[in-house]
Amino acid sequence: MPSDHLLATVSALKNGLTSLPLGSAMDNTETWQQQFLHSGQPELQDIAREMGNLQSLLSSGALSARAIGNCLTMLGNQTSEASAQASADLKKPLVELADLLRRHGGDLLAHAEKSAK
Repeated sequence: MPSDHLLATVSALKNGLTSLPLGSAMDNTETWQQQFLHSGQPELQDIAREMGNLQSLLSSGALSARAIGNCLTMLGNQTSEASAQASADLKKPLVELADLLRRHGGDLLAHAEKSAK
């Protein structure tokens, strides 16, 4: 997993979900998905499948805050689990990425809940 791509992803998410153009978000998830699918590691392949789910949600035309929030939260949890086996130089950015994914997922879920009332 290239650390420069990891750091760029963390940096982009720090700026908020809406700061990422949809095309850039799709390209980013596609890059990660391909790397994880070809990793040979089941936990990374699980993350790749969830990224495929996220791509489907983002390209569906009708963006669902609840569905995307659940997906981001799942990706955060999976990333957190993967960070436990990561090398020392990747552990900190992976934990940060996991926290960002869960925070953005939680924000979307809170927004969906508020909108439903």
